[in-house]
Amino acid sequence: MPFRRTIGRQELHQIMPLAETTIYEMEQRGEFPRRFRLTAHCVVWSLEELEAWIEGHKQASRSAKANTSAGPKVRLRRHRPVP
Repeated sequence: MPFRRTIGRQELHQIMPLAETTIYEMEQRGEFPRRFRLTAHCVVWSLEELEAWIEGHKQASRSAKANTSAGPKVRLRRHRPVP
């Protein structure tokens, strides 16, 4: 089996502009590639899985843009923005 590159927390945050809690919650819901432990104090992510996840979101975003010309669904918002 060929070696697959892994990245640590710092490099993940350089690639992915998401908060630590957001990433953790998305992992728990199965919406983000899961981390795994190398040691008791070191967790990493598979770079290949992250790249595939990003590419999938790119494709979904492009197809959603093409299908949605009416704009955002304002009635689905949880909170109303205050001017």
